Amino acid sequence: MMPGKVQFYCYIALLAIVSGWLVKLSESDRTQSPILQKSHSAEYFSSGYVKWEMDETGHLKSKLIAKTMTHYGDDQTTHLQTPKLTLINQDTPPWLIAAEVGIVSANGEQIFLKGKTVIERAEAPGISPLKINSSNMRVKPEQYYAETDDWAELLSALNRTEGVGMQMNYSDPVRIKLFSKVRGKYASK
Repeated sequence: MMPGKVQFYCYIALLAIVSGWLVKLSESDRTQSPILQKSHSAEYFSSGYVKWEMDETGHLKSKLIAKTMTHYGDDQTTHLQTPKLTLINQDTPPWLIAAEVGIVSANGEQIFLKGKTVIERAEAPGISPLKINSSNMRVKPEQYYAETDDWAELLSALNRTEGVGMQMNYSDPVRIKLFSKVRGKYASK
């Protein structure tokens, strides 16, 4: 080969190597750039948030209120400050679920309640009042289900039961399971 052709091929090879290096460098900068990365920033928010949900017959099914609501686009979650969820049942008093903070999953099927959580149902003919104090609860409103791994206290009329770990189905009939360190005080009228 002639020296000029060897030199030309060396320049082409060097140009290909430098070009490949520059492409990798620009891809690296793009994935590490905070401007181009999706950040966990609010897509939209509301103050004094209220959401009403109706059943197929047009009756109120649930009501969710919160001091603030913030929706995040990166993970599609909705964060709530002081959420209060009311679950309506036409035959019994409504269930009221309140917490310090709530996070609604992207698909809306689960609500993660953080901090102190209270579940209540008022007294009605043939129905005893019930109050549950706990924390860090997971609620599936469509399945009438709630659970926690934390301590839970159940208060009903003159009775008090507590334990660690709880599962609750709050449809009719109400079923509650406590998993460990269960203690209770029961009294009759």
